[in-house]
Amino acid sequence: MAKITASVYTSHVPAIGVAIDLGKTQEPYWQPLFAGYEPSKQWMKDNKPDVIFLVYNDHATAFSLDVIPTFAIGCAAEFQPADEGWGPRPVPMVKGHPQLAAHIAQSVIQDDFDLTIVNKMPVDHGLTVPLSLMCGQPEAWPCSVIPFHVNVVQYPVPSGKRCFQLGQAIRRAVESYDEPLKVQIWGTGGMSHQLQGARAGLINKAWDNAFLDRLIADPAGQAEVPHIDYVREAGSEGIELVMWLIARGAMADIKGGPAPTLRQRFYHVPASNTAVGHLILENN
Repeated sequence: MAKITASVYTSHVPAIGVAIDLGKTQEPYWQPLFAGYEPSKQWMKDNKPDVIFLVYNDHATAFSLDVIPTFAIGCAAEFQPADEGWGPRPVPMVKGHPQLAAHIAQSVIQDDFDLTIVNKMPVDHGLTVPLSLMCGQPEAWPCSVIPFHVNVVQYPVPSGKRCFQLGQAIRRAVESYDEPLKVQIWGTGGMSHQLQGARAGLINKAWDNAFLDRLIADPAGQAEVPHIDYVREAGSEGIELVMWLIARGAMADIKGGPAPTLRQRFYHVPASNTAVGHLILENN
């Protein structure tokens, strides 16, 4: 059977992609951030999965404000990098895994979670920046990727508790797939940031690091935190962090297994106007 081997958590700041694409990673402003991901790039080479189930939010690229699914799974064979207004990023085509994606959709929908199935979807920086941070600039991404969109742009958005429960359903779906695939699940977005209004530029280091502590040691408790806490403490866009709870809910310890092994933890401010957080947790 397939199994989830690890979860990866990272911010997906668009300016990070620009810095990579324009060769600015060693400039003084950016070098400390990219240095924090060097151990993770090596870990990725040493622990290459067959499939990445990548949880992110579309930024009005694939879905306009006309139609915004709460949860959408990409079931296509490939996904084009999106043009977000300045041309597509110069990154490889994202190759999907239609068989596993269709199986997860079947299992999770029968497990009482409503998913939107998407067979054509451009993927924006929310998905490609995490791949670049973890994989560098290869000619092709090292494995298949299943895009999984979560609406954290237009209210109402799903609760942390709902996301945590969805992660558990995704784990059950993966473990019932009859092929010995190694699957990683990634949660992306955040950390604290606000892009507009009187609090534009807000970054809350203490809250961010407390979130990382609790995500590792008490994810069920973190799943109970209400939306207003995210908005008040981490800014209006800090709500993206509920997507990390999907990845954390899919780990083995949530169903009574051993605690995961922490392989990397990194935090840096600022990247553009955002706090950047990163974790790697391995199943045991």
